[in-house]
Amino acid sequence: MTHPPTGVPIALEPLVLRILAPNASPYTHTGTQSYVVGGAVDAAIIDPGPVDAAHLDTLVAAVGNRRLVAILCTHTHRDHSPAAAPLAARTGAPVVGCTPLTMEDAGPRADAAFDTGYAPDRVLAEGDGVSGDGWSLVAVETPGHTSNHLAFALPESGALFSGDHVMGWSTTIVSPPDGDMRAYMASLEKLMGRTDRIYYPGHGEAVENPQRFVRGLLGHRRSREGQILRLLDEGVGAVPAMVARMYVGLDARLLPAAERSVLAHLIDLEGRGLAMEAGEWRRS
Repeated sequence: MTHPPTGVPIALEPLVLRILAPNASPYTHTGTQSYVVGGAVDAAIIDPGPVDAAHLDTLVAAVGNRRLVAILCTHTHRDHSPAAAPLAARTGAPVVGCTPLTMEDAGPRADAAFDTGYAPDRVLAEGDGVSGDGWSLVAVETPGHTSNHLAFALPESGALFSGDHVMGWSTTIVSPPDGDMRAYMASLEKLMGRTDRIYYPGHGEAVENPQRFVRGLLGHRRSREGQILRLLDEGVGAVPAMVARMYVGLDARLLPAAERSVLAHLIDLEGRGLAMEAGEWRRS
């Protein structure tokens, strides 16, 4: 598979440009995708990404002579929001989007730490948005990957910018304590009730049949939950032992992330009275 180039604006549709940041890793795939949304007069940028001088230059160049209405962030993992501050200083555009969130996260991936410098000028809640000449972006609350996660709908084209809630290359990591499996599943169910035409994720290719894709994600998580319950019935109560049984052949670099998602499932099961922790996990 040919990976998209970094630092090159690619037109996905008349109102949307995609620009890939140079931060590829086992956890970010080919890198974080920033989006420039707008028409001939003005534009907004979604998820400006990590602080990288060349990436910032590309974003500014992609906006060109248009007025930058807003810099939006889906969530505050450090591969998505840190460039918002220098971009705002450079352009004068306000930072809007998710609420600030800074906490310790035991997740192992490069993007796991929260962006401590994120300071939005305006926090968006469900249904809030920004608009320009012939376009608008509307916030859709999608907690789960993080408690502050937002997606952004573009009603004029039927697109949804899904951040890390729905990615085009793998399932989303749900890492406690902030990552919450029950909230993540509820957010997927919420998307099933929408009629978006296409998803543009933070990582990976566009999702062109989003209803079917989200249905598959729900089924995958329910299958993992079933695996965990069966392992608990067999007396397997340690998370690493569960992961070894559930993720055979997984890249060893991704095993710690798998442990976080299994833990998120267990916490959810505990909340539903189906599991409990007593040194190790067991059925309740």
